[in-house]
Amino acid sequence: MPTQILMPALSPTMEEGKLARWLVKEGDEVHSGDLLAEIETDKATMEFEAVDEGRIAKLLFPDGTEGIKVNEPIAVLVGEEENATDVATPSPAAPAAPVRREDTVVAGDSPPAGGEIASAMLSIRDALASRANGATADDEHARIFATPLARRMAATAGIDIASLKGSGPRGRIVKADVERVSERPAPEPLSATPARKETKPQPELAAGGPGIAPIPDARLFYKPEDYEEIPHDSMRKSIARRLLSAKTLIPHYYLTVDCRIDALLAARSRLNASAPKEGGYRLSVNDFVVKASALALIRVPAVNASWTEGAMLRHRHADIGVAVALDFGLITPLVFRAEEKGLVAISDEVRSLAERARAKKLKPEEYEGGGFAVSNLGMFGIRDFTAIINPPHAAILAVGAGDERAVVADGKIEIAHVMTVTMSCDHRVIDGATGARFLRYFRQFVEDPTAMLL
Repeated sequence: MPTQILMPALSPTMEEGKLARWLVKEGDEVHSGDLLAEIETDKATMEFEAVDEGRIAKLLFPDGTEGIKVNEPIAVLVGEEENATDVATPSPAAPAAPVRREDTVVAGDSPPAGGEIASAMLSIRDALASRANGATADDEHARIFATPLARRMAATAGIDIASLKGSGPRGRIVKADVERVSERPAPEPLSATPARKETKPQPELAAGGPGIAPIPDARLFYKPEDYEEIPHDSMRKSIARRLLSAKTLIPHYYLTVDCRIDALLAARSRLNASAPKEGGYRLSVNDFVVKASALALIRVPAVNASWTEGAMLRHRHADIGVAVALDFGLITPLVFRAEEKGLVAISDEVRSLAERARAKKLKPEEYEGGGFAVSNLGMFGIRDFTAIINPPHAAILAVGAGDERAVVADGKIEIAHVMTVTMSCDHRVIDGATGARFLRYFRQFVEDPTAMLL
């Protein structure tokens, strides 16, 4: 009996993948454990192994196909006694096409679910804007750029909006342009309320909940010849989806401290100078930050936790995520049990993880999970910033540059190297005093690195 080979779920959060490359062809015999294909997720490219034996009857998708849903058939396997040419193979569902500006929505259709709502709302807005301007999908260059209020005012005054010259950004027609022609007071917006009532205007379209307007498609504000469209890859889509969810659903608050790092820089210089020439090491400030964070998590275990609706998950070890910037996105591989590792081991591990992350060779278990993360932009000269928490973490430490500043010590002004760090906290997990205790220990370890030996 033919067996369907399904798109595997290569990580707990994977919803769809890209079939990067087939490693077999139709007619090939395969055995359990043989490599079938390379599957590209939002974070890595992984090899997919066969679990059954037989012969490849049909490959349902070509190399490079994107957007294949998890558990969707991608190939058909037959047994030795079956004729591959006689097998009726299922027709794969084509991956969903991206929403285009010229797509229209028929009234009465069921609303899309989940993350497609915002895209559908933008499609509706674009269709309505094109219709109001007298443009069609085939006549994008003929669109008239005007604000909705200006269109309503022009229609009320009987003015052909196409005859107006816009004074807004990039020639956009605004309220003042209509007023100059009509020489009449501007009509109130249809949804306006009396001025004495301070109520928020209700948007015509809502996405994500009552009273929440969708963000206008940026293409409404520019001419097509003035920009280049670069399609989103799977990593960029995942980053956008996860960070939007994190920022809107997690109650962030922020704690900032300045750390004097003169002793840390001196210790780093001594250790790097004493490193062997062959098989040596080169410690970075970030290696000390990761170690100090791990030890502070052990001192304040309430920070080393993850939120669930039923219980708090308090982690037994300090698994620290280290943000790595890629040319095509961002990933946070984990240094497991960082509290048990020395600075050299942490340095080597972070370097190896970063190299494999850039080659998209990380395994899901190397970047999923953990309870805390470090994001360091100090090497780019950023003095201080705030970072978005990466679930299931309950906090992330944003590390700025260590630079020379004037500080007051014992009533005297001194020059010291100071590093500003800001911790973003999930208030469901970490109360303010708890976060403050964590930063107190962190600063102690950073300002006196020998304290990490205690």
